[in-house]
Amino acid sequence: MDLNLKGKNALVCGGSSGIGKASAIELSRLGANVTLLARNPASLADALSALHHESGQEHDFIIADMTNHEDLHQKIFGLTTQKKIHILVNNTGGPPAGSILDADIVAFKQAFEQHLLAYHLIAQLVVPGMKSVAYGRIINVISTSVKQPLHGLGVSNTIRAAVANWSKTLANELASYHITVNNVLPGATETERLNAIVVNKATKQSKSTEDVKAEMLAEIPMKRFGKPEEIAAAVAFLATPAAAYITGTQITVDGGRTGVL
Repeated sequence: MDLNLKGKNALVCGGSSGIGKASAIELSRLGANVTLLARNPASLADALSALHHESGQEHDFIIADMTNHEDLHQKIFGLTTQKKIHILVNNTGGPPAGSILDADIVAFKQAFEQHLLAYHLIAQLVVPGMKSVAYGRIINVISTSVKQPLHGLGVSNTIRAAVANWSKTLANELASYHITVNNVLPGATETERLNAIVVNKATKQSKSTEDVKAEMLAEIPMKRFGKPEEIAAAVAFLATPAAAYITGTQITVDGGRTGVL
């Protein structure tokens, strides 16, 4: 099985923490040169120091906000003038929790811009380089909510589904260029995002965080939360030559929680 990414350049959005950071580490372990993208310089520097260099890789980072499209375009365009990006990992923080009827219109607009529009903008800039070398991997880290909407995440459920359909459309358009587009759907994973969801549920339901966690774990056949490294393993595999015939699909990594759809 060919899992070698030596000589490949990867751009990992949201790469300073959580699943993004774990994915960047796995890609570097397989030999890729990694560019991290996030907003916090200190967190980016910390994540950069965790990347592997055994194959002589060169890693760097970009400070950018996924909601500032003008700046994002400028930064990514500058990156593509320096090197071709073979692997794009689209990943960014989820919208605030809450019921869908309570959500303000602005919340939908912000989530749409931060997720779908930002991903689209980046893809437009990196795909020409992928086409020129006949190798491309676009991996979107979304959520199991695209298969089974999650309670209390109204805006997130809506926007994630839009990203999933954008991804499938893009996969069909790019398949003949040896570019694959796939989604990784994490379940409850030990990240800051999960902690925020737990606290929000506990507050709204007047329960302790321990009780909320216990209820969430009861829904997972494996009876534990996922680790960022376990999500990253799926991301890294989809980036490799071994995954060349996998495109337009969604890989659920959730310990068995999601029902069959």
